[in-house]
Amino acid sequence: MVVKVLFFGVLKDLTGLSEETVEIAPATTIGELFDRYAQRFETLKAARPSILLARNREFSNPDTPLTDQDEIAFLPPVSGGSTPPRSATDGKTGFLSFIEDESGSLFALTRGPIASQALADELQRGEDGAVIVFEGIVRNNTKGRATRYLEYECYEPMALAGLARIGREIAAERAIGRIALIHRLGRLEIGEASVAVVVTAPHRKPAFDAALDGINRLKREVPIWKKEFFEDGAVWVEGEWDDRLPGRAKTS
Repeated sequence: MVVKVLFFGVLKDLTGLSEETVEIAPATTIGELFDRYAQRFETLKAARPSILLARNREFSNPDTPLTDQDEIAFLPPVSGGSTPPRSATDGKTGFLSFIEDESGSLFALTRGPIASQALADELQRGEDGAVIVFEGIVRNNTKGRATRYLEYECYEPMALAGLARIGREIAAERAIGRIALIHRLGRLEIGEASVAVVVTAPHRKPAFDAALDGINRLKREVPIWKKEFFEDGAVWVEGEWDDRLPGRAKTS
């Protein structure tokens, strides 16, 4: 059998690989495949407790069996194109990829500036008495160490599906109207928005609660990674996966 293996974030640095096609024996599990790479790259073994495994764009337990032509991804902890960037105000053409529900909720990835107020104006309905706009902004330092700029990358199809799943679950659980979750990729300068959560609702409390829930879950459940660049080097910023996700390894 043949499978494609993808590496993201710090795992690309540890292995020197972004993707690789490998042959495996029938009945091989995704955990056994990871162990094969851990033998090849010893630094992966120590990182295993914080790495999640995905098969065909879904989180998977280590004992999940693989089949021919599967797409496998090794996902390090999330951070708590060649076309020029375009503003999201140019309709949906400014998005790298997006999902728009029949309800009007929107989930998207972009390489251009996030036009949060334009999104809020688009989502707002006549019955809404509250509109919450949250933006995550690139700050100029981390613990006093001056930041030059950030770069974001993601496992695009899985990240987009994750944004939509979170948004739909929040909309089903809370008394809101519409919700938008937008994340920017690529290089971001100081002061630019990397992520936006927009919520409309008849009343303020459900809107505030939904926006907070949205950004907190995005940071722990969606495969998006941040690299921070300083004058004297760069580091991948590691957060922590949500404990409820499949395949979350337990430390001994």
